[in-house]
Amino acid sequence: MNKYWSRRLDGIVPYVPGEQPKNEKLIKLNTNENPYPPSPKVREAVEKVRPLQYRLYPDPESSGLISAISEDHGVKPEQVFVGNGSDEVLAFAFLAFFDPGREIVFGDITYSFYPVYAEFFGLDYREIPLKEDFTFDVDAFCGGNHGVVIANPNAPTSIDMGLGNVEKIVSANPDAVVIVDEAYVDFGGESAVGLLDKYPNLLVVRTFSKSRSLAGLRVGYAMGSPELIAGLNAVKNCINSYTLDRVALAAAEAAMRDTVYFDETTAAIISTRDRVIREMRDLGFTVMDSSANFIFARHPDISGSGLYGELRKRGILVRHFSKPRIDDWLRITVGTDLEMDTLIEIIKEII
Repeated sequence: MNKYWSRRLDGIVPYVPGEQPKNEKLIKLNTNENPYPPSPKVREAVEKVRPLQYRLYPDPESSGLISAISEDHGVKPEQVFVGNGSDEVLAFAFLAFFDPGREIVFGDITYSFYPVYAEFFGLDYREIPLKEDFTFDVDAFCGGNHGVVIANPNAPTSIDMGLGNVEKIVSANPDAVVIVDEAYVDFGGESAVGLLDKYPNLLVVRTFSKSRSLAGLRVGYAMGSPELIAGLNAVKNCINSYTLDRVALAAAEAAMRDTVYFDETTAAIISTRDRVIREMRDLGFTVMDSSANFIFARHPDISGSGLYGELRKRGILVRHFSKPRIDDWLRITVGTDLEMDTLIEIIKEII
């Protein structure tokens, strides 16, 4: 450890983001980005942000964006919080609702930022093993916890646990905040937003990076009881009152309000995903049923690392995790029909 570093960094293993190639021409199916551009209304909104406005701070309340989110989801503005990507929103939530010495829980195979946050903030945590079929052991999350974090649909497995199971976990932990990370819910999952007024301990976290095609602008949001949202705002205003810039605010509001374009692009991704799952199964792959914009698959005769390497040699970048239980699996982002057709043809050559 560097002698100038805080002790907080001693032994920390930071999150490793998916590769972003700079010089190679690859079909990029590794970071679950949307293959389609943002809504045309996003461009119109961004062009209205004049350079002269850049000298002024953005709205610290993010009023226009929060209004658009509240209208879209049928919640009150005081039930909405926005931040610089859902990763920041999650980090603020860990700070706002979890304490050292009080154990929180999440799955052993899930979004790998959760243990990083827990370690960095000095939190006690326990990873609950998923079942052999990668579904959640729901009963193991029920009761006796000081905090629960669930990705639903889960990453990297792509499986949606169902709203009934989410509610079971939330109701079984009335004295603890249950965070439901819904980064991928727009691609076929069941959202827990409808449970918010029933459970004051529920926080639903969303992102504009996937279904709204704004990964490059970093916008995320959370919905919960006014008390939870007040806690997130308290953390934000202890760190950075201006988490979203003027361009991001304008773009995100336009994207949220263009429901027609949103419906068209998510439907296109779902259609492509389901077709490719069928084709990969016909080629002998085991593929999880997906409610996300990615596919989780393995082949019985080729290791995950081997297939990853062969695909990369041929110009296709996917995600491989060198982790027990899933090291033979690949997470493959759903691209355009042309990109996925190319993927299938190259897989046929490899196998």
